[in-house]
Amino acid sequence: MDKMQLSSEKPLMATKTKSTDWNWQELKSLLKIGIIQSNTMTAFAGFWLALFYTGASFATHWHIFLVVIIGTAFVIAGGCVLNNYYDRDIDQVMQRTKTRPSVTGSISLSHILMIGMTLTVVGLLILSLASWQAAVVGAIGWFSYVILYTMWSKRRYTINTAIGSLSGAIPPLIGWAAVDPHLHPVAWLLFFLVFIWQTPHFLAIAIKKKEEYQLANIPMLPVVYGDAITKRQMLIYIACLLPLPLYFISLGYFFLIVVTMLNIGWLVLAVKGLFTDQHKQWANRMFIYSLFYLTSVFVLMIIVTLPEVMVFR
Repeated sequence: MDKMQLSSEKPLMATKTKSTDWNWQELKSLLKIGIIQSNTMTAFAGFWLALFYTGASFATHWHIFLVVIIGTAFVIAGGCVLNNYYDRDIDQVMQRTKTRPSVTGSISLSHILMIGMTLTVVGLLILSLASWQAAVVGAIGWFSYVILYTMWSKRRYTINTAIGSLSGAIPPLIGWAAVDPHLHPVAWLLFFLVFIWQTPHFLAIAIKKKEEYQLANIPMLPVVYGDAITKRQMLIYIACLLPLPLYFISLGYFFLIVVTMLNIGWLVLAVKGLFTDQHKQWANRMFIYSLFYLTSVFVLMIIVTLPEVMVFR
């Protein structure tokens, strides 16, 4: 594995001194609302499918649902805030991150650290109200994101994307563990689905923002090895998604056919990338399709199981 050197020095103080004049936009940037929304969506899908496979009803578990969503959102938010705190030195050289409060100083670093730790602890305590297994799974996800990804692999290895994908694949397990602590094999299928999906998704971003990652000295795959090998890696991961719908056959043939078509569509788009030199334009299409893909798959899971889960038992 390749290492890249990056100075560990961090600015002792951000560029501004005010720390109490916060606004919602600054907090949204600090919390990474987009990441929270996507991860709570997959946590909800895990919770929902657990109801389906255990024969339970949403009507009798709605209170657990609220606990799971709020707790998951808090834990993820805590991890994102701590990620901002730790990455403040590299965020100031990247265009898309240089306006974060951790860089501008609109929120003091001590407050950011306190917010991150508080959200994490509160989130884990909330998850424990659903089940201690859900809290443990949430803690594992937080550890893999903050420690294994942010603090260890992100600045050192090109496999940082795969390591970071571990945390992103955890929310479906949190949702499932709140209903079924034993984690049915389908729960692990959800984990692998999200885990595999994340690499082509984030490598598309890495190609789009290649110069920024290079400037920040972050060893993303296209920065170290170039776009060609990155495209081949993305193609391999997407090909790995092809057989997954077969393992969800209990959700019906309609689900199987639609998801298979989505997989083939993404694979075709990935193959086209091997024959174009318009790397950024292609990467942007891959990024958009990845979002469409994940949203479609999880919404479809909920739709096809809706009659069973919404039955009052």
